[in-house]
Amino acid sequence: MKKYFIQKAPFVVPTTDGKLIEEHHGLATTNNSAISIAHMIAPPGWSEPFQTPEFDEYTYIIKGKKQFIIEDETIVLEAGQSIKIEKNTRVQYSNPFEEPCEYLAICTPAFSMDAVNREE
Repeated sequence: MKKYFIQKAPFVVPTTDGKLIEEHHGLATTNNSAISIAHMIAPPGWSEPFQTPEFDEYTYIIKGKKQFIIEDETIVLEAGQSIKIEKNTRVQYSNPFEEPCEYLAICTPAFSMDAVNREE
């Protein structure tokens, strides 16, 4: 039995906002509830509603910039920077900039729509 798994076919999450989400490990791909790892590209002008996730989320910026509104504070990360946002923190993610933002998102436990708690 192999002691490793190489992900060659990540699950591409269907979206309606132009964002590319490729889950490499997590509930949708490997049925792993402990962690999810996704590669994402957020187009210029993209944003999500505020949310208060029941998981810690780590974000590493590969290219471009990404804006975070964490509670009442606005933070912008650039390529080569990363952040950890603790679970049960109200946050909004967006890319109000003119170029796409490519990044990795790691959630512990794994991302799920039931645990993200997006506002309407």
